[in-house]
Amino acid sequence: MSAFPLPFTPRRVVIGAGSHAAIASYLREHRPGLEIRSAELTAVTGDDLAWADTYVGFRRPPAGATMGNVRWVHCTGAGVDSWLSPEELDRSILLTRTPESFGPPIAEWVVARVFAFQQQLLALAEAQREHRWAPRERIAVSGTKALVVGTGDVGRAVARALTALGVTVDGVSRSGAPVTEFRTVYPVTELADVVAGAQWIVLVVPDTAQARGIFSRSVLARCDGAVLLNAGRGSTLDEDALTEALDHGRLSGAALDVFTTEPLPATSPLWDDARVMISPHISGVTTVEGAGNGFLECAAELEAARLPKWAVDRERGY
Repeated sequence: MSAFPLPFTPRRVVIGAGSHAAIASYLREHRPGLEIRSAELTAVTGDDLAWADTYVGFRRPPAGATMGNVRWVHCTGAGVDSWLSPEELDRSILLTRTPESFGPPIAEWVVARVFAFQQQLLALAEAQREHRWAPRERIAVSGTKALVVGTGDVGRAVARALTALGVTVDGVSRSGAPVTEFRTVYPVTELADVVAGAQWIVLVVPDTAQARGIFSRSVLARCDGAVLLNAGRGSTLDEDALTEALDHGRLSGAALDVFTTEPLPATSPLWDDARVMISPHISGVTTVEGAGNGFLECAAELEAARLPKWAVDRERGY
């Protein structure tokens, strides 16, 4: 990003989001001097962007090829990949992200699916639909081992939740630096060497140039019957190799909240695979308060002639 002129006071704000009306109401309550237009993402027009100096939303609107006169974009998600690819937001525009922590809800998503697989809830539900008495062995979650790829705020929350269930949790990060919540943290260069010992492999890394494709066919081939849970970004996982890994027993199941293409195409074989649990990118959803408070925090910093803490480092991707 080129030097952003400070101080900056937002005056005309366009909100493009599914919860646009609630976010607009929240901002009007806390900043009554703002002029606000809000609409669903696809309903934001070029005229709206020419009118605004600020845009609030998770994705670039279809009309936003150049973003009009917008000088500041506040992304309502922690992941800003939709603003950096396939076409990067002009570097003269400041890009910030929400400070809301998605760790607790994503940890709940992970725990729910760990229990669903370990207690075989899908198979039991199928037996119930068929009126079939189907006794089966139950194996405790306590005593199993998890590998969490990504040791930031979300990864630490996942580690705390799994540790509380008696799971031994190791982590993987770029550097391999120790993190309190993990027994051991390995550098990402050792990922293929450490996946074999885990029953649960949890991906919670953002879409960055370094993270794309890290869970590749060759890494999947080194797994040993694990359940793979992806609540980070679809780009980190080789989806084409996933079915092969399931067929060969490298994975025993998968829970996927994110995909290479979203929405997941109706033609994807993943929909009909009984070994796969699919959810529509809902593991960590931004709240109205989170979106509003993040905007207000960044706005206060800009008005005080300070670059917000939540300004995105374009090189790192977050």
